[in-house]
Amino acid sequence: MSAPQRVEDTATPHRVVILGAGYAGMSAAIQLAARVRGQKDVQVTVVNAQERFTERLRLHMTASGQQPAELSIPQLLAGTGARFVRGWVTAVDAEARTVRIDDDRVLHYDTLVYGLGGVADTPAVPGAEEHAYTLNSVQDAQLLADRLARLGSGTVAVVGSGLTGVETAAEIAERHPELHVVLLGRHEPGTDMHPKVRAHLHSGLRRLGVEVRSGVEVAKVLPDAVRPASGESVAAEVVVWTSGTRVSPLAAAAGLTVDERGRIVTDQVLRSVSHPQVYAVGDAAAVRQGYGVMHGTCQGGMPTGVHAAVSIVRTLEGKQPKPFRFGFYHTPVSLGRRDAVVQFTRPDNSPRRVYMTGRPAAWYKETVTASPWPTWGRMKKMPASGAIWPRGGRFTRKVQAR
Repeated sequence: MSAPQRVEDTATPHRVVILGAGYAGMSAAIQLAARVRGQKDVQVTVVNAQERFTERLRLHMTASGQQPAELSIPQLLAGTGARFVRGWVTAVDAEARTVRIDDDRVLHYDTLVYGLGGVADTPAVPGAEEHAYTLNSVQDAQLLADRLARLGSGTVAVVGSGLTGVETAAEIAERHPELHVVLLGRHEPGTDMHPKVRAHLHSGLRRLGVEVRSGVEVAKVLPDAVRPASGESVAAEVVVWTSGTRVSPLAAAAGLTVDERGRIVTDQVLRSVSHPQVYAVGDAAAVRQGYGVMHGTCQGGMPTGVHAAVSIVRTLEGKQPKPFRFGFYHTPVSLGRRDAVVQFTRPDNSPRRVYMTGRPAAWYKETVTASPWPTWGRMKKMPASGAIWPRGGRFTRKVQAR
């Protein structure tokens, strides 16, 4: 008697496509792939414009001329079973459930994880797009580093007094003491921090020679100056733009419900309120908690990616996804390589009385910056380890109805 023939499983796998391989997208990809590894009925595909992972938390270091390690997205995904596709996302068709790559390739999906992050909002001010440097990518940061290395002397104007602006101004001033660095912004740096933390932050900037100008609304960027809405122009050989971010218009063009900033509005489990087969994570998502809509940070972005992955798995298993809850817990800000401040926060991001400064804070900040790699490594072996983060207690227990 002849041996029975093996029947091949010809069922089409459930196709999950993840757009963007930043901190949120990579967390979603690794968590999901680890949980469905070995299952032929689920296919995970990650799409990103380049193979190199962008360490956004270190771009201010790259801009000052330092060379952080190069991290490969395919290598970070190695062993998970996730497929990597390199290319620019040029269109999303939410009705046909397709994604167009580089205008000449089409990917079909059953579930989409949308994690295309934000970039500097240079179109908001005339001249910024043409004349200002940004930290949108490693390449942008390297262009700035090359320009600073050739400058020799002169003024660098950093526009935007938020955390990115502070770190960028401090890093450039420390690495290029021959340059005069001016930090311009609407608000005083560290305005939301404990007074003692804010005092140390300003002391660190003064030590590095950074001139701080608050209450400045930039109206125009010129080839050799920054023009405020009121007052005299600030002459500058180099302008760095860190004021405000914008997200890709692809979500709005696809017909997804977005907020006033173009972010996908999500339900309590991070699904699009208009297209539930689409999950939104990281900077691309308008995620509402009891304290309001989350602002984009790595500490909140990675949990959104993990939660989306867990929700997809629960849905495929016929279970109901659980609501996403997240509470902020710290704000680390580097002041060069040997100084920093760490403001510990309540879940709604308001400052606690607990903080760190100086070298211990610099060590803490570096530990946080390097934490994604061991976190993803653990998730590959123990997926449940990635689903641990502060839930926010009473601050997130009741989310306001939409």
